[in-house]
Amino acid sequence: MKRILILLLFATLATQAQIINTESLRMVTDTSGWSGSVSLNLGFAKNVKEIFRIRNKIHVQYKMPKHLVLFMNDIGFDRADGADFVNKGVQHLRYNYRFHKKLSWEAFLQNQYNAISKIDYRRLAGTGLRWKMTTSEKYKLYLGSLIMYENERTKEETPILYKDWRNSTYLSLSFYFNKNISMISTTYYQPMFEVLSDYRVSHQSAVFFKVLKNLSFKTAFNFTYDAFPVEGIPNKEYELINGLVYTFK
Repeated sequence: MKRILILLLFATLATQAQIINTESLRMVTDTSGWSGSVSLNLGFAKNVKEIFRIRNKIHVQYKMPKHLVLFMNDIGFDRADGADFVNKGVQHLRYNYRFHKKLSWEAFLQNQYNAISKIDYRRLAGTGLRWKMTTSEKYKLYLGSLIMYENERTKEETPILYKDWRNSTYLSLSFYFNKNISMISTTYYQPMFEVLSDYRVSHQSAVFFKVLKNLSFKTAFNFTYDAFPVEGIPNKEYELINGLVYTFK
């Protein structure tokens, strides 16, 4: 518990991906109780500028037989064209209740801000169902569909405030090649109910190589498409990340 408090204090210091891949946060454990991870990533991204990125991410979760609560805080430092950007971050809180061996109800709250993507803030609240589609321990496939409310304010000379309802559907595959190598691949689709042509798509594939008992090397590729981004921001954004992940259980 002491280690968790120290990590939480460290995380309160301050992501480019506008859709957060919470599947990469879920830790597979055989016992109930606290677990989590802290990671340090180096990456390169391209949207309106070429960006060099250093990122620190921490997550903690508490698991019970039918309940799971997880929290994530992602902070970063970006440098683009000689200028530093530090005003970006994401906080995500999620709760899962497994009422059937293959079905869970989940709800989440999320806050994010990103100066580079001209997002002053984006606040989300959602709920829905999660379906475990496989029984194998070597690979796991999940399908989730949620309804979420989005409150967003742009960071422009004349800010625009959006209040919309969206669907968030995701498909996630976790594959465990052996005890030292694993992969998580997740795709999200988030259309707005009133205007279906206003949608976002996000994909992340990450591979983990265990270096030591609790230390892994991670390489990941993120891709995001937004049909209607803030003016001046491209529809497509991508990033390649390499870093180290320390887990504790």
